[in-house]
Amino acid sequence: MATNDKVVINLATGLEDSERVTVAFLVATAALEHGKKVTMFLTKEAVRLGVPRYADAVACDGCPPLARLYEQYADGGGELLVCPICFNSRKLDEATLVANARLGGATPLWDWIGDDATVFSY
Repeated sequence: MATNDKVVINLATGLEDSERVTVAFLVATAALEHGKKVTMFLTKEAVRLGVPRYADAVACDGCPPLARLYEQYADGGGELLVCPICFNSRKLDEATLVANARLGGATPLWDWIGDDATVFSY
């Protein structure tokens, strides 16, 4: 039985599927509220969530504003681990990363996970 308090949210979708992004942030924020340590691993178009203002969107009618969820996640201590290959291929600037984001690929992700983590993938 898992005793680890770590949660990884693997997110490979950006605003082209904003409802999926919204669900990922809802799950991540709920995990933080339950005392979990949460890292969101951003790949593909999701790497754009590592730069300011990209999350200024509404996923759907009745959905909470993504910017609010994004802020709650950061304020709760949630981290963004941004795939450097995906980030650099989009010619984004590392100097613009938001405060809770850092570039890191598979090895830093595994280092953070350690022996055990709960994983959600969106």
